[in-house]
Amino acid sequence: MDDLLSRLREGLPAEALITDPDVTASYANDMASFCDAGTPAVVVLPRTVEQVQHVMRTATALRVPVVPQGARTGLSGAANASDGCIVLSLTKMDRILEISPVDRIAVVEPGVINAVLSRAVGEHGLYYPPDPSSWEMCTIGGNIGTASGGLCCVKYGVTAEYVLGLEVVLADGRLLSTGRRTAKGVAGYDLTRLFVGSEGSLGIVVKAVLALRPKPPQQLVLAAEFPSAATACEAVCAIMERGHTPSLLEIMDRTTIRAVNKMAQMGLPDTTEALLLAAFDTPDPAPDLAAVGELCTAAGATQVVPAEDAAESEMLLQARRLSLTALEAVKTATMIDDVCVPRSRLGAMLDGTAAIAEKYDLTIGVCAHAGDGNTHPVVCFDHADADESRRARESFDEIMALGLELGGTITGEHGVGVLKKEWLARELGPVGIELQRGIKQTFDPLGILNPGKLF
Repeated sequence: MDDLLSRLREGLPAEALITDPDVTASYANDMASFCDAGTPAVVVLPRTVEQVQHVMRTATALRVPVVPQGARTGLSGAANASDGCIVLSLTKMDRILEISPVDRIAVVEPGVINAVLSRAVGEHGLYYPPDPSSWEMCTIGGNIGTASGGLCCVKYGVTAEYVLGLEVVLADGRLLSTGRRTAKGVAGYDLTRLFVGSEGSLGIVVKAVLALRPKPPQQLVLAAEFPSAATACEAVCAIMERGHTPSLLEIMDRTTIRAVNKMAQMGLPDTTEALLLAAFDTPDPAPDLAAVGELCTAAGATQVVPAEDAAESEMLLQARRLSLTALEAVKTATMIDDVCVPRSRLGAMLDGTAAIAEKYDLTIGVCAHAGDGNTHPVVCFDHADADESRRARESFDEIMALGLELGGTITGEHGVGVLKKEWLARELGPVGIELQRGIKQTFDPLGILNPGKLF
């Protein structure tokens, strides 16, 4: 420990090192439930690439594990500390280095907050689409590490589609540049995509070149109430089959609706079993909303309410934004799942989750990015009740098994971390895991980068 701190101090200012155990303990974990976390030896908050390189050279020399962190808003334990590790918090590297309206790119450091970047590029008439629900807190580096998504994915895609290039400090301290600043580029293997979603296990992202889009018009929202989750999912399939391109297509099940009603008095009818929200950001969204409204009615919607302006749209979206907060109020703890299935199996996923909730006598609410099949079952439980905690974990596993059975994946945007290591092995199979471990060995031969995550 003394040798580690002595070597770190050789290349870091005093304010970049935190050794107070009461403070370092606060960096031990992210927001995931049921994920073990160790005790870090030290927390480092670098401000420059050179300081990150010094940390990694020191870690390599002493064989000390390094756990990179952003804002720790993750939900899989990917940022959890291991015993005796260096926690490398990149939140102080928070500069927007460049915004280019001509090239439609932004160059940023990893600690830039998602919402800060979005507002900054908006001043140039540009748009950075990936918008995780934690966008007011989460960092671009964390978004890259977990390949984050958000509400707009149905039209605009996920983080991976906007990362053009990276600068990465490798495990031994070398600096690697990947990708490009150009609109096109196919030189060599796509190492940039390899780092996106790698959860800090291959290198430390210290700079990112991000693609931007022209800022779209203000979206208008439609809300449709359904007598069952199945009919709402039929509407989703019809909307996508007819070729519509909504900027948002979200669903909430009856458990989530009731939780939101209880917390915020939204006034949604108790008979509503599912609420579908659709939005369009085209220059004239009214015809699209009307067409989608007709499809919802044909699928069995009991009420369809299109917004007339941005204020009404925001009011309709408020229920969706309150979903997680409302479900967190149901019990003392939650486990938030992240299973993505083909759109055609979305109804089966929601019905199956309801059956699992009944089997385990638990409250499980589901809100989903319906347009891309990414469901977020939220298991509510009392963490002080050992039996209920056990049932919560077992139900979580059954939900993931259901997702795989329906042809889906164990995570659409939250990542694997500690929480889903066992399930990653099941999804990828032995050959897939062997190759992934081989990639890890190439980039991190000593195994010091975020050990114990993924596999």
